Amino acid sequence: MRYRIVIALLTICLVPGMLAMAQEKERKKMSISLGSDGLGIKSETKKEDNKVDKKFDVEVGIVDIGLNSLQDKSNYNGAAAQALLQVADAYRNENLFNLNSGKSWNVNIWPVVASWKLVNGNGQKILFGTGVGLQMYNFRFNRPVTYINEVTPMVYLDSVQTITKNKLGFTYLSVPLMLTFKTKAAPKAWFVYGIGITGGYRLASWTKQVSNERGKQKNHDKFNFSDFNSCITAELGLDGYFRLYASYQVTPLAENALEQYPFSIGLRFGGI
Repeated sequence: MRYRIVIALLTICLVPGMLAMAQEKERKKMSISLGSDGLGIKSETKKEDNKVDKKFDVEVGIVDIGLNSLQDKSNYNGAAAQALLQVADAYRNENLFNLNSGKSWNVNIWPVVASWKLVNGNGQKILFGTGVGLQMYNFRFNRPVTYINEVTPMVYLDSVQTITKNKLGFTYLSVPLMLTFKTKAAPKAWFVYGIGITGGYRLASWTKQVSNERGKQKNHDKFNFSDFNSCITAELGLDGYFRLYASYQVTPLAENALEQYPFSIGLRFGGI
């Protein structure tokens, strides 16, 4: 039910954005001429592109694709961490959650982002942007870390199965607030950079394990994770050519026991 509501909301947001991109004004111009053939009246239709230097604009389909890492500030000697981690003492440290960095992906999809031009002149533009989208994390563990959600959530190392793939995933419904700056670098080139924040609500969290003994197993649950997150974001690039983005989550993934903060960096396709 929750996913249907999200899809409906994103669809509602997409429709006006797509219309805004396709919309063009038509203006009829009437002219009267007097010549050897007598009086003539001519009607012409002129199209105006709304995209030209607008105060308000809508960008559709911004996508971020990057790699994840985790900054771990957990107190592994604390009582909460000791209760959560049902592992040998040698593994009660940040090395328990070592990631395969090349296979830990972050994907963000921003179907609609509206922007307002705050400053425009003297080779400088400043825009404020906001919208709605999906922020998705995918963490690939090197060790057989296994989450279970009983009355008391636990994490342990599975020694029964030969696990060949072990992932933890999140999907958040997120709202960004961004300030984007554009500085003219050449007659037809703008240097773009910006900073912002996002606030998100956890739609889903899940684990996926593949083993020789049991094949593919998926488990969707809350485990010990927080329902909300907040991130600081930044971007840098050359407008119309390339953009890099970075995101650092300032709220921990877990509600308690562990203090782990995702950090992502990658390419942004599109932008305000």
